[in-house]
Amino acid sequence: MHDIPGLPRAKGDEPDRKFIEALARGLDVLRAFLPGDGFLGNQEIAQRTGLPKSSVSRLTYTLTQLGYLTYSERMEKYQLGSGVLALGYAFVSNLAIRQIAKPMMQELANNTGTSVGLADRDRFKMIYVEYSSPTNVMAFRHEVGDRVPLSTSAIGRAYLTALPDEERQFFFTHIEKDNPDQWPAIKEGILESLTSYREKGFCHSYGEWDPDVNGISVPLTLGKNTIYCFNAGGPAYRLSRDFLETEVAPQLKNMVRNIEATLIRY
Repeated sequence: MHDIPGLPRAKGDEPDRKFIEALARGLDVLRAFLPGDGFLGNQEIAQRTGLPKSSVSRLTYTLTQLGYLTYSERMEKYQLGSGVLALGYAFVSNLAIRQIAKPMMQELANNTGTSVGLADRDRFKMIYVEYSSPTNVMAFRHEVGDRVPLSTSAIGRAYLTALPDEERQFFFTHIEKDNPDQWPAIKEGILESLTSYREKGFCHSYGEWDPDVNGISVPLTLGKNTIYCFNAGGPAYRLSRDFLETEVAPQLKNMVRNIEATLIRY
């Protein structure tokens, strides 16, 4: 069994007496809701989670009673409730790195004309927990809670480069399984980014996640299982590879060092 926190248990994993299966299934139901989804029915949730519809029906009923879902009798579907918002707000508001990083991220965004993000891993994707856009400049932007892939985004590649070799190989196996045809090109891009980090101190993705977006990223490791990543990027027509590597990368690396130093004193 893998020992990487935040990942679902795989079939064939040895039983863990401390692991509460019913709780895990309930959380999987909440994870089935993605940004922009609105309402989902039990059948849709069952398809997304792989759980039996009968189990989903009991779980959605329980989560509704607890305030984590709300039910529309007219539509016969569910949407996320205020209980989820309360949990999310508690997480973001108490995240020390977010409070420290925000002003530095905004300064970097204004100085370079790039969008600057802070992300954490959420299973096999990266999720943004903070984001800053430059003032008075048209920029590509994300919202807090948006997710991007580990394999092709700069910020995802930064996370992969910060992992020990054995853990990185675990993610490689998963990415290859989900993208068998594209895997050779994906792996080449990740390894190029890994080389860039070792030689230059930053990772990159130039049109590989989105053809119209260029970005660079730097990881920040705070403990064995705590890796945050910062990126800077935006529209490829305005932010060339040379500009990002020559002008932005030194400032991004310096910002991450300053955030790390501040956290140590925090």
